[in-house]
Amino acid sequence: MSTNLFYNIAKKRLFKICRSITGKGVRETLNIYKEHHPDLQIKRIRSGEKVFDWTIPDEWNISDAYVIDKDNKKIIDFKKNNLHLVNYSIPINKFVKKKEFLDHCHSLPKQPSAIPYVTSYYSRDWGFCITDKEKKVFKKKYLSSDKFKVVIKSKFKKDGYLNYGELVIKGNSNKEILISTYVCHPSMANNELSGSIVSLSLISFFKKKRLNKTLRFIFIPETIGSIAYINKNYKRLQEDTIGGYNLSCIGDEKNYSCILSKYERSIIDKSLIEAFKQLKIKYKKFSFLKRGSDERQFNHPGVNLPVATICRTKFLEYPEYHTSLDNFDLVTQKGINGGFKVVKKAIQNIQKKIIPICKVICEPKLSKKKLHKNLSIKSNFSHRSNTKLLLSFLQYCDGTNDLENIAQILDLKKKEVLSLYKICKENNYLV
Repeated sequence: MSTNLFYNIAKKRLFKICRSITGKGVRETLNIYKEHHPDLQIKRIRSGEKVFDWTIPDEWNISDAYVIDKDNKKIIDFKKNNLHLVNYSIPINKFVKKKEFLDHCHSLPKQPSAIPYVTSYYSRDWGFCITDKEKKVFKKKYLSSDKFKVVIKSKFKKDGYLNYGELVIKGNSNKEILISTYVCHPSMANNELSGSIVSLSLISFFKKKRLNKTLRFIFIPETIGSIAYINKNYKRLQEDTIGGYNLSCIGDEKNYSCILSKYERSIIDKSLIEAFKQLKIKYKKFSFLKRGSDERQFNHPGVNLPVATICRTKFLEYPEYHTSLDNFDLVTQKGINGGFKVVKKAIQNIQKKIIPICKVICEPKLSKKKLHKNLSIKSNFSHRSNTKLLLSFLQYCDGTNDLENIAQILDLKKKEVLSLYKICKENNYLV
């Protein structure tokens, strides 16, 4: 199974890379993906470019970071764990006293053995992350007058880039299903790499199949990446995208869960719920009010793309989230396989659905195509007349319903609604 290949690559090569929302770590990660899927396009957006209400930040790169105590001992070392550094820290090389040092050390008192993941993308700051056990030792061991040498070898490039990856598997139709996941977190397995493992495995599976609808996979930095992607691709997304799935935290064995699109009634939502039922999987559905991933951007007013998020255990719902405990003890091959099966089945469900879209503005003049008699007779006004059924069918061809939904709404048998669909296709009423 392709999940085995990408699971092992993630463990051996990807986990150690220090990724951020920009920089060499993202490019290195995407280039590894491209080794296995050469059709992946690595694209870029220049730092400083305006994307809606946001601006692409300066590119950030880090080569080393550490703290040395009064005895010339290195007590914090970025090279031992890249979570030790606050992501996007400014460059620094100076001596600081104990209070300033500890003020810039982040820990989790309720998880004393975990290193937290902390970022400062949009405000210039610096800091280190340590276990709370270490912080307590530092507080006790050192005097208030002791000094620490703090070194952060980071660089900001105003002429840098935000990078993302994109791969398209063409179907018979230009209508697209979007699959989105992240390439921006450093050494975390569930919150970062599980989504990529599943996406890369899905590409391997579906590129060998004949598809009715096109699949588009994107690997983006969270939040700023999806905003920038929408900004660059707005017209095509509006014209061609049915909706899609955001994959995050999809590799543990604890639970299955999802956040459906904002109104929970799209083809995307229905296909996902069908997948859980077909696979006989119990799952937890979270309210859109508990969103926190890139479903926020795709569902936002003005974009209005029905994108649901699929997880095993949802972000913020497991204690290892955004800590050094989010590793490959938590993310297992079995957990990844479970996530892969759900997404694969949901995509297969969408592929099978006929989703009619009316391209005629207002009701078509049926008599022009001899689909309605010119004489207006009372008997033609019945909602069960052929004319009314045809027009009722077109009313629900708005891209949010498949033929099964329309059959239920109109109280028709599947063969009856299929007949209406064929009539509308033949007369060029549908996209």
